[in-house]
Amino acid sequence: MNTLEVNIKSRAKQYPIYIDNADFSVLRRKIIQECGDKNYIVVFNQKVYKLYSKEFDFPKDRIFILKDGEKEKNYKNYLKILDFALSKKLKREDYIIAIGGGVVGDIAGFAASTYMRGINFIQVPTTLLAMTDSSVGGKVAINTNYGKNLVGAFYQPKVVFINTNFLKTLDVNQYKSGLGEVIKYGFIEKSCDEDSEFDLLNFLNENCEKILNKDSYTMERLISACVQLKIKVVENDEKESGLRKILNYGHTYAHAVEKLTNYRKYTHGECVIEGIKFALNLAVKKNLIDKEYQFLCSDIIQKYEYKPLKAFVSSKYIPIMTTDKKATGDCINFILPVQYAQVGEYKFTVPELFELVSDNK
Repeated sequence: MNTLEVNIKSRAKQYPIYIDNADFSVLRRKIIQECGDKNYIVVFNQKVYKLYSKEFDFPKDRIFILKDGEKEKNYKNYLKILDFALSKKLKREDYIIAIGGGVVGDIAGFAASTYMRGINFIQVPTTLLAMTDSSVGGKVAINTNYGKNLVGAFYQPKVVFINTNFLKTLDVNQYKSGLGEVIKYGFIEKSCDEDSEFDLLNFLNENCEKILNKDSYTMERLISACVQLKIKVVENDEKESGLRKILNYGHTYAHAVEKLTNYRKYTHGECVIEGIKFALNLAVKKNLIDKEYQFLCSDIIQKYEYKPLKAFVSSKYIPIMTTDKKATGDCINFILPVQYAQVGEYKFTVPELFELVSDNK
């Protein structure tokens, strides 16, 4: 078992992240041990519950099942989780446990952050996307009709249990979605940790076949590398006032595509990959990178067999970008590549962006 630790010194907040491939019976026992004699509820993703309800065998009256899909991360379900917690008479020392992908972790975490002004929260991510990104760092939120993750909080979990056995039953679309965020980490690695001796881009390049085949040892190394980068960023900037913004690489365009397609047509990772390609084009036009680096990045993306998404006209996606939570004043903020595995923040007014992407097909 690989044990990592998040240590946010500004708030004297510490919590462990355990990465292993132990039997689910062992994982269940660890979760129960973490809760001790306290009360708890478990928020399960519907698909995960169908697959693993026997292995976890929590009391049925403590289980809240959330349907699959990004559309379920809404205000209505958030209130349902709060009502369920209240009906079980949870107190502040009790626990909300999230077992599922990023949707479950986000909405259950937001419920935990607001229930009695904060209740203990355990993350058990079951998708590659959640394991490498959303379960670590304390971002919790719900979506609204105006955009993704616009209502939320920064609320750190008590513990994160990452078990790679969940990947065995993860379908191709969701697995590739997680790889989208993993590839993103490769492109920002040196900005996360300039002293990192692990060349994630090279690892992604050389181990493509093993990663696509979910080789257990390779995946544990890959997940651990991504989580360590996320920890490095979160410890330095918990609430996204500076360094943590680099984690949004590819996300400005990605969130606009997700909103345009009502979160149903493409996975989050597919949209992030498209957002990275959008950012690479912007960076070339601004002379931040050369065509050679753009080709290197594009070649790695191509190895992972991502299909191009529908091309949207700028008059559709730019107005959505102005309502993104990363927008400031009259500007739209982008994280753009500047050199190998490094990125920086750049701001564009709406007219500037329209001019830059007018021929961006």
